[in-house]
Formats: sequence, structure tokens, C-alpha cells
Amino acid sequence: MGVFEAVILTVITAATPLLLASIGELITERSGVLNLGVEGMMVMGAVCGFAAAYTTGSASIGIIAGILAGIAMSILFAFLTLSLVANQVATGLALTLLGLGLSGMIGESFVSKPGIGLPKLFIPYLTEIPFVGPILFGHDGLVYASLALTAAVWWFLFRTRGGLILRSVGDNHDSAHALGYNVIRIRYLAVMFGGACSGLAGAYLSLAYTPLWTENMTAGRGWIALALVVFGTWLPWRVVAGAYLFGFMTIVGFHAQALGIGIPSQFLSSLPYLATIVVLVLISMRKSLVSVHTPASIGKPFVPSH
Repeated sequence: MGVFEAVILTVITAATPLLLASIGELITERSGVLNLGVEGMMVMGAVCGFAAAYTTGSASIGIIAGILAGIAMSILFAFLTLSLVANQVATGLALTLLGLGLSGMIGESFVSKPGIGLPKLFIPYLTEIPFVGPILFGHDGLVYASLALTAAVWWFLFRTRGGLILRSVGDNHDSAHALGYNVIRIRYLAVMFGGACSGLAGAYLSLAYTPLWTENMTAGRGWIALALVVFGTWLPWRVVAGAYLFGFMTIVGFHAQALGIGIPSQFLSSLPYLATIVVLVLISMRKSLVSVHTPASIGKPFVPSH
């Protein structure tokens, strides 16, 4: 039972940054913008979050710094792709490369420095309940915030006028523009929201998942977050299921090694990425499942006629 509890706790921790990043990218893509720079925004959020927390001694300031770093990177992406109409795919890839290089330079002096972890929630009596208590009431605040954010995104998309406008921009930006909506402004806000979530996901990695800074510590999680949006067919609750599934794939290798199972560590480390490939292949075989919710204008540039 103790091993099972440890597995569940670590799966939740591993899934949280994936969920945060993918739910932000879901809003970005729902607006019709494809931002492949999630990895770069995450790693910048990680290094800026760690640096701010280490310098000030406050994990809360670190979280804010991570969010601001993600927003700054997203504004750069939005300016190039929405204002200057640069290619979204190429710009997203360049953003990732920029983030990886810039984070390495910023974080050079913070390598091997002790981190400041996020405090865990503790509710007397409830957290002390065997097995159930730690799983439900023993996480840091961002675990609960990620689930609350998912619920808020679902409510916004499908229960509010603003969500309807966002989806209409993603489905047909010309019609939305003809109706008087400012497509560029709406997409700017969506991209910035995605950047904030990616920066928060990165800060979570360096402040909660492993409270330290190492170069390239995102380790491809940004690419997994991109795949999760497709896996969830652009629906928030399916993204949650995918995030926890991939969180399990990320963690299962460590627990298998701890139990002495004779599987090569290299294979166990590659499981999340192998799972990503398998999922994308399976989804591509059922195009009707994806096409129902795919934003029709995703990746297409928009230039106002007047």
C-alpha cells in the first residue's frame, strides 16, 4: 500500500506541469494559433522562477517570475506571427531554441544551488487519514490550481460569450472579423495566456517537481504538452486524462528501477516519448475523432482587410 501511495503521489506531481502547459496551449490553439514554442517558454519559466525564488527567498515571487517569463516569450512569438505574419511553425521552433539557449545563459550561476520548494498543503486530521489523506490533501497549491484552471477553461470555452468568440476566431477568422471582432487582439490574449501557463509549468518544475535548476530540465515536456492537446482533441477534460496518463508513463520507470525490475533504464526513460508517438499514430488513424474539434483556422495567418 505504501508503494502504491508513493506511485500515485509522484504521478500527480509529474502530471501537473504537463497539464498546466497543455491547457494553456489548448486556449492558444482554440484561437487559431499554433505555438510550437511551449518547450522554450517552459524552460524560461523554470530558470526565471528558480532565480527569482533563490534571490528573494520567496517561492511565490518565483511563481510570478515564471509566469512573467512565459508571457514575455509569448509576446515575442505573437508579435512575429500575428503582427509581422511570420510563419507560425518556424517561429515556434525558433522560440524553443531561443528559450533553451537563453535559459542556459541565465541559469549558469544557479546550477547546484539549493532550491526553495513549494509548501505542501496540510489540513489537520484530513491529511493524516491513511492513504487517502496524503493523496487528496497533501499536495502543493499548484496541483489544485491546475485542476481549478482546467475547470475554469472548460467553463470559459463552453459556457461564456467570450469562449464562443474565441472558438469562432479559431474556426473562421474571416467571419469573426466580418462580425466586428478584433481577431489579432483576441489571438494576442490567447497566446499570452498560453505563455503564462507554460511559464507557470516551468516554474513548477524548478520549485516543486525537483527544487533545483539544471540546464534543459524541461526534457521535452513542452513537446509532450503539444501532443496532449491533440490527444485531448482540444477538450479540457480529455487533456487532464492525457496529462495524468503521461505523468504515469514518466514516473513508472523510476518505480520499476526502485523495485529492482530488470528493464534497461534507457528504455524506461524513453517511455513517455514512445507513448507520445504511439498516441499520435493511433489518433492519425481516426481522423474523424480529431477533425470534429480541430480549430479550422489553426496555423493560418490572418491579415485584416481594413
